[in-house]
Amino acid sequence: MDLSIDAGEFLAVLGPSGCGKSTLLRMIARLSATNGGRIVTEPEQFQTAFVFQDAHLLPWRTTLDNIALPLELMGFGRAERYAKARAVLAQVGLEEAEARYPAQLSGGMRMRVSLARALVTEPQLLLMDEPFAALDEITRFHLEVQLRDLWQRRGMTVIFVTHSISEAAFLANRAVVLARRGGKIRLDRNIDLPAGRTNDLRSDPRLGHEMKLLMNAMEEE
Repeated sequence: MDLSIDAGEFLAVLGPSGCGKSTLLRMIARLSATNGGRIVTEPEQFQTAFVFQDAHLLPWRTTLDNIALPLELMGFGRAERYAKARAVLAQVGLEEAEARYPAQLSGGMRMRVSLARALVTEPQLLLMDEPFAALDEITRFHLEVQLRDLWQRRGMTVIFVTHSISEAAFLANRAVVLARRGGKIRLDRNIDLPAGRTNDLRSDPRLGHEMKLLMNAMEEE
């Protein structure tokens, strides 16, 4: 695979199960070692955050304490980490839930807490591995709009792994489709849709056109 990603891009990575999407993400995050080739980042060191399909919240910590955990591990004082956690909590619309525990939250709320925990460190690179796959469609639609808005406001780079063609087309400004084997890229396409995306776009023929191109690439053998 030969792939370059510009700073500030929202890249969706699609492909059949087992083609290496999650492995690619883990290698970029340095969570898995490569056995060949190179992954080069410029600059070499910068803040990276990872959001998994499961929220992985600590059940004995409140929403606020779960979000503040990365800052606690980084050595931030109590007042500063709580202030930062509350600020990002407001960005994901969960101010009223700061004292609740994970068992008291819906699936969509837990995922928003997981996203807030990733954003609290102000990452330049956000890696997301099918974060909305287990959610109902309406909840997923709302979170996709919210994520797209956060990306535009923060200017971070996002690499988003998904099985969903509609999700990739709606969220990303660029999408790559991987072949079943060998790391070959079937399609590398800049998504031709407006920068501002709301749920009204879901019935727009332009979105359908982009989805068709991605689907055709997915169906190639």
